[in-house]
Amino acid sequence: MKGKNGVGILVDRELRESVVKVRRVNDRLMTIKVVVGGSTLNAISAYAPQTGLDEEVKRRLWEALDEMVRGILPTEKLFIEGDFNGHIGSSDGGYGEVHGGFGFGDRNSGVTSLLDFARAFELVIVNSMFPKREEHLVTFRSMVVKN
Repeated sequence: MKGKNGVGILVDRELRESVVKVRRVNDRLMTIKVVVGGSTLNAISAYAPQTGLDEEVKRRLWEALDEMVRGILPTEKLFIEGDFNGHIGSSDGGYGEVHGGFGFGDRNSGVTSLLDFARAFELVIVNSMFPKREEHLVTFRSMVVKN
């Protein structure tokens, strides 16, 4: 079956030769491994299903992402970037070890998976760790709503 989504990872031209592995898991997940200065870096690109889509699709994404992260050696570094289609909200709400308290708006129900995942793997949501101007937080604005 052909996928309808797509993920990708752009790499600086000077790092091209440092990429030692590329793995496209499916149309929502891919990973690359880069060796730089004696350090091994893993970058995962994730594109979560939109709110309202089948829960089975969401479950499969989190299971595949879990498997990918478990396959990374503890001596290697990890970066996960993506669109998780959720709002972490402006406060840590009991997730202080992963949420820095600098989000925007209200947390939606679909984001608990992201927060729990980050907690389980001792990751942090970096963009919540420092204050930002509102224009850097809002990606959609209409007469009625800001997201």
